[in-house]
Amino acid sequence: MPPLFALLVGFGGARLAGAAGIDALDGWQPALRVGVAMMFLLTTFAHFYPPLRADLIAMVPPALPNPGLLVTLTGILELAGAIGVLIPATAPVAAACLITLMIVMFPANVSAARRKVAQGDPIGRRTALQMVFIAAAALIIP
Repeated sequence: MPPLFALLVGFGGARLAGAAGIDALDGWQPALRVGVAMMFLLTTFAHFYPPLRADLIAMVPPALPNPGLLVTLTGILELAGAIGVLIPATAPVAAACLITLMIVMFPANVSAARRKVAQGDPIGRRTALQMVFIAAAALIIP
């Protein structure tokens, strides 16, 4: 739920900043880019903060090799995507890459839910949130 909160607070805060006269944030799409970036900055933090990192490593399906390396790589990709969506010229490509990453990583969510490990949210909630995040990133692409 914290990533959803980051998305909403980032979007809302950026919309307010746009309304207050910051031209670069004056519009729903620039504000959405800020919200998506904040969401991915939060999830990137989880990839490297030891207590949360352990949960993410536990989420990696057992059949995949080197879970720690996979968590590090996905964290780096999330950080790159978060930065990329903030730059108007790279935002569409970064958003498409983040969508791809979310789809590729979704089996780890399914695996974690089935094995009841780490952030063991029910699969229905995980799926709904993932759809919201993918939709938010998709709306960045003109």
